[in-house]
Amino acid sequence: MRKILASVAALAVVPALAACTENASSDDKKGDGRALSVTSSKDGCELSAVEAPAGRLTFDVTNTGSDVTEFYLLGEDGLRIVGEVENIGPNLTKKLTVNAPEGKYFTACKPGMVGEGIRAAFTVSHSDDEQKVSASDQELIDQAQDNYRSYIQDQSGQLLVKTQQFVQLYKDGKDDEARTLYPQAREHWERIETVAESFGDLDPKTDAREADVDFAAGEKWTGWHRIEKDLWPQDAKGYTALTTKERATYADDLLANTKELDGRIQATGAKALTYPIDAIANGSIGLLEEVANGKITGEEEAWSHTDLWDFQANVDGARVAFEGVKPLLDSKDEALSAELTAKFAALQKLLDSYKSGDGFVLYTELTKDDTKKMTDAVNALSEPLSKLTAAVTS
Repeated sequence: MRKILASVAALAVVPALAACTENASSDDKKGDGRALSVTSSKDGCELSAVEAPAGRLTFDVTNTGSDVTEFYLLGEDGLRIVGEVENIGPNLTKKLTVNAPEGKYFTACKPGMVGEGIRAAFTVSHSDDEQKVSASDQELIDQAQDNYRSYIQDQSGQLLVKTQQFVQLYKDGKDDEARTLYPQAREHWERIETVAESFGDLDPKTDAREADVDFAAGEKWTGWHRIEKDLWPQDAKGYTALTTKERATYADDLLANTKELDGRIQATGAKALTYPIDAIANGSIGLLEEVANGKITGEEEAWSHTDLWDFQANVDGARVAFEGVKPLLDSKDEALSAELTAKFAALQKLLDSYKSGDGFVLYTELTKDDTKKMTDAVNALSEPLSKLTAAVTS
């Protein structure tokens, strides 16, 4: 509720969530066509241009409507998320920065952050003046890409193993053991959430919350949170427990979708995912946005209240992505690199204070003062982190 240039064919690619609140700099607006403005209203999504030259694009997205909105740059299939900026409140502007190769795309605004959004075709044209990358920078970029690919594949593999264990426990009626494993298994999903969300066909089947599902339109609720409610029904008024057969159906569906996700992530050759440097940086930004938009409010794990496991996993993923591009950032903006290192450490220190045994206290045990402290720490990191993509692609 959720990315160096690559060919369009290779952009079965990883996505990126990116959001920052500052306006594009004057350097970005020199008239080369790569700085675009977007106006998202209740029933419109107006761009300053429907075509831009290949390279680093910036979209300044302003919300003139009354509902929170989000903006996407989608691949030619209309499913693959190339870039996304979320949680744009009324009268606010946020910026998406993404490297886009020549090809056909779609833009989409989602007033209310629901449905398919207001879509339009968008073209990235060939450009002979794309930014040149030095040999030393390219070496750092290649290393970051290789390391990030290995990390994503490792976490996906661990997700699959623990999901297999979890669904078997659930199907066997071993609920206490399933409850214990639930947040541990989901940590692997949350660490790679921005990658998983790039697959528009799998993410809603796997990770949709009950509030995200349009039951009136015939949508079905499946995945982790459907099973979560069945394991923790104490807060669900009038809830009817799933039958043994229904449990098996939901469990098998979750496992099948997790296997499909892992297959796509582990793919090699022409189907292999690529991880452009902007996608890695945007992934770090996007994972912290996941914390700010869902975990910190306690909305994600509405039944189990294991939100802090998710919170930690999102921070893990954001930190790993940042550390992957840090050597490149050090050469471009050493001060920003040092600031981000310090603020990641401060956020982690705060999270550590809520640990209990091998996990965390339940989210319902936190006070308003606790959640304010976390909000402040996340906001303190979010502001400089929003500059990461622009810095490493400069």
